[in-house]
Amino acid sequence: MQRGNKKLIVVGDRVLIRLEEGEERTNVGLYLPPTAIDSQAVQGGVIVATGPGSPLPDFNENSDEPWRTTHREPSPRFVKMQAETGDYALFFRKAAVEITFENERFLVVPQHALLALVREGYREE
Repeated sequence: MQRGNKKLIVVGDRVLIRLEEGEERTNVGLYLPPTAIDSQAVQGGVIVATGPGSPLPDFNENSDEPWRTTHREPSPRFVKMQAETGDYALFFRKAAVEITFENERFLVVPQHALLALVREGYREE
């Protein structure tokens, strides 16, 4: 996510969420019971950036032969994230970390804390 000449890069299997403050019915039509809102156990918001995912080991390198040298730079590979920019996410609030970037509040949430995603324009193939 870029603001002016600064870029906020989300790492690993995390997402950056713009908050939707405590409403009973979300903008995407999900109903959150008052107990979830009052206890702040579950919260929702729009994903504005995602990390690349969980890193995978380089399977081309044989760890049984430590003397083996390769002349190529290994390119990082990741398990793709399910969450996408623009998705509405419900998540466990306790797992989130609040940050402020360029005077705007966001939450950084690990993928394992996401409960559900709502994606606009989704079509089953």
